[in-house]
Formats: sequence, C-alpha cells, structure tokens
Amino acid sequence: MRVLGIDPGLTRCGIGVVEGALGRPLRMLDVGVVRTSAHLSVPERLVTIEAGIDARLDEHEPDAVAIERIFARSDVSTIMGTAQAAGIAMVCAARRGLPVALHTPSEVKAAVSGNGRADKAQVGAMVTRILRLDAPPKPADAADALALAITHLWRGGAQARIDAAVAAAPRTANRLTARTVRSPR
Repeated sequence: MRVLGIDPGLTRCGIGVVEGALGRPLRMLDVGVVRTSAHLSVPERLVTIEAGIDARLDEHEPDAVAIERIFARSDVSTIMGTAQAAGIAMVCAARRGLPVALHTPSEVKAAVSGNGRADKAQVGAMVTRILRLDAPPKPADAADALALAITHLWRGGAQARIDAAVAAAPRTANRLTARTVRSPR
C-alpha cells in the first residue's frame, strides 16, 4: 500500500509518501514541503498548495491520503490557514476517488513513538529509524507528513479490517440465525 501523508499548513505544507504494509518494512518514496509566501493572497497560496499536492498525487499514485486532523490552538489565524490547506488536500484526494483518513497529532505521535505527547525531535528521530533514513527529514513539517503516512499504514489498515468485519457482522449473524431456525431433517 502506498500512502501520501500531508501535514497541512499555509506557509509550509509537508508532504511525504511511504509504501509498505503492516508487519513489513516501510519505504520512503518522497518527502518535501510546499512553501508559500506570506506576501501572496490566501487564494494564490492555496493554488500553490493544490498544485504541489496534485503533482505528488500524479507522480506517486497513492492508495490513500492521510491528513493531520485540525486541532484547536490559541492562534485563530494559524487554525484558519491550516484548515484551508487541509481542505485543499481533501479536495485533491476526492477528485481522484482516493480514501482520506484524518489522524490527530497525538495519534500520530503515539503510533510512531509510543508517546502521544512526543515532541517534534522525537517524532523526527522515530521516522528516521522506522524508514531507515540517514538523517531526520527537514523541516519538521516533512517529518510529520511521513509520520502521518506511517500512522495510516499501521493503523489505517487495521481500521479498514475492523470496519470490514463490522460491516460483514450483520450478514454473518443473519446466516447463523437462518441456520438455527431451520428444522433438522
């Protein structure tokens, strides 16, 4: 499975592509940051982010997109820019019919480091170790994007299996009920 992880931001939008499967070594295919200038208007910045995400989607053809879920911060302007960038990422994925998963920062930190309160240095160090890289990806937004992709590969696959089992449960229960109602011959 190939996952495009996106750490949304209006100034720096981290993008990372990881390939692999649960229980197998993961491999980084790409990592980077789409940067926009604060001198541009917000619509122009969003177009730049869209173009960067679209280029990675076209190049790597991922099976899913994992985006950081927006959480409350004290600075409303930061929340707005992050939410706008996340929305653009969702639109880019939806246009291609790709599943989108949202993971909270604490879920990502817990998945890659075992600690939901890990700092950026710890996340970067674990991403480096998990992907067998020579150095942590810079800036932190790039490492965070890879961590999102890793989280989705590890947790998203398991969640998909759980969802499939839950969806199949009523059918299985109905078949079992139908068998027990029949009289023996």
